[in-house]
Amino acid sequence: MPETSLDKAAELLKKSSYTTAFTGAGISVESGIPPFRGPEGLWSRYNPIVLDIDYFKTNPLESWKVIKEIFYDFFGKAKPNKGHIALAQMEQMGYLKNVITQNIDNLHQEAGNTTVYEFHGNSHSLVCMNCGKHFTMQEIDFNKLPVRCDNCNGLVKPDFIFFGEGIPPAAYEASLEAARKADVFLVIGTTGEIMPASQIPVIAKQSGAKIIEVNTEPSNYTHSVTDIFLQGKAGSVLPELVEKLKEE
Repeated sequence: MPETSLDKAAELLKKSSYTTAFTGAGISVESGIPPFRGPEGLWSRYNPIVLDIDYFKTNPLESWKVIKEIFYDFFGKAKPNKGHIALAQMEQMGYLKNVITQNIDNLHQEAGNTTVYEFHGNSHSLVCMNCGKHFTMQEIDFNKLPVRCDNCNGLVKPDFIFFGEGIPPAAYEASLEAARKADVFLVIGTTGEIMPASQIPVIAKQSGAKIIEVNTEPSNYTHSVTDIFLQGKAGSVLPELVEKLKEE
């Protein structure tokens, strides 16, 4: 029988000594979380200025009303899907070292991945902009807006990157290191449009990694750095890949 792209991808993973996964909004769409951009994206319904750091500081109540609706009323109910679970299984089987994610939804951790570099932060954590105290999502009363710190009454913001803020240095450095170490690099559910995250797979390729891409449509990576393109939803393709990895 002719070897399929899925077979070739499984063989690369079996031979790899260091595999990293890099995920974007596409993997979480199947958990009911819409992307920010595109015709069905959140920015077609909400004004992105609510996540501008300067606007947030000067208009905290207006920002917090939208933030609560998007990230805590809606996103907070999302659960990991078969794609997230497959990546956790790959880690448990010894085929995956870590996950670099652009997502802020905590679903990789909930699925069972233990080493996750969050390029854009995490909505399940919040931080006081005045004293730096951290809070979990469960500690916050979202009926009292804007959210204030119980320590100093400072303004509290979700601990993810707003427009006008930099990438968390620790996550950035860890992501670069993982990209440079990887001999196989999985690109999943991302179009490669958001800088500087979009450069991470390119750095992996330049460092010698084989790139396996899982996307429903060709992306900016498909014809530039990708070695094997597995077209389809992460929730379908990744479990199939796991099954291939179980074969002798």
